[in-house]
Amino acid sequence: MKTVKWDDPKVIETLAGSPLMLAPEDRVFGKKEIDASKLIYHSEVFDLKEAAKRENQGKPRSTFIIKKDVPIYPDTLAWIRDFTYSYNEPMTKRYFSHPAFGNYPVVGVNWKQATAFCEWRTHFLNAWLDGKKRTQESDFRLPTEAQWEYAARGGRSQSMFPWGNYYLRNKKGCLMANFKPGRGNYPEDGGFYTVRADAYWPNDFGLYCMAGNVAEWTSSIYYEGRNSFQHDMNPDVRWNAKDDDPPLMKRKIIRGGSWKDVGYYLQTGTSTYEYQDSAKSYIGFRSVIDLPAAPSKGRR
Repeated sequence: MKTVKWDDPKVIETLAGSPLMLAPEDRVFGKKEIDASKLIYHSEVFDLKEAAKRENQGKPRSTFIIKKDVPIYPDTLAWIRDFTYSYNEPMTKRYFSHPAFGNYPVVGVNWKQATAFCEWRTHFLNAWLDGKKRTQESDFRLPTEAQWEYAARGGRSQSMFPWGNYYLRNKKGCLMANFKPGRGNYPEDGGFYTVRADAYWPNDFGLYCMAGNVAEWTSSIYYEGRNSFQHDMNPDVRWNAKDDDPPLMKRKIIRGGSWKDVGYYLQTGTSTYEYQDSAKSYIGFRSVIDLPAAPSKGRR
């Protein structure tokens, strides 16, 4: 992977005629900028669920390889689109480019973009491991709903929130997460919009902002009766919705609540949904990876 030196005039001059740059008629005062719509990730995944079906046994492997191109740049206009009659232009212009937001959670990405990032991260890690002649690791991916909740609880199996029961404040009166306190006093918790990804106190697993800040995509489909037919061993219900599937099949579970949500959505057991092709200024994600057991002897 090569690093682009954006402050090098030669680099800018080289990119000026690139198809990745905005066309001259789309530039403001002639400023040369990258056209975000041209940033595409080519995704190729093997559909294990389909390949495992008995009726598909014997079919060629290529039948189960899904190839598609995914635009990867966040929807910067989500900050304005999500809130009518609200002045959010500064967030649109700065959130995705200003270094002040370098440690803030990503927003404005839909479920497909989040999944594509996990795929890219897998390839990036395994390419590095290949270069070191080391064994490749499992894939990065979005957590299932059950896995997300387990991580959010941090070992507190009966608690309402990642920090315990029953309150949104600690004994000193400090709010424990970034959300919408009261009737909308957004800055009372220390953040008007999002805050740093490591803000507030981590839960007992050392995970930050498992409640509030941004809601998070999971890999699970949202279906009202899903709890009645899930397997009790690592429960999960997924559906790889196609673009022409009805909206009902495109609902993906989001968890954790966000900076614009009331306290109810911060509970570890509360789930809601968003459509997989929608990008919001209050939904982000975190990726997980399945690691093998640590060796009992030798190097770890």
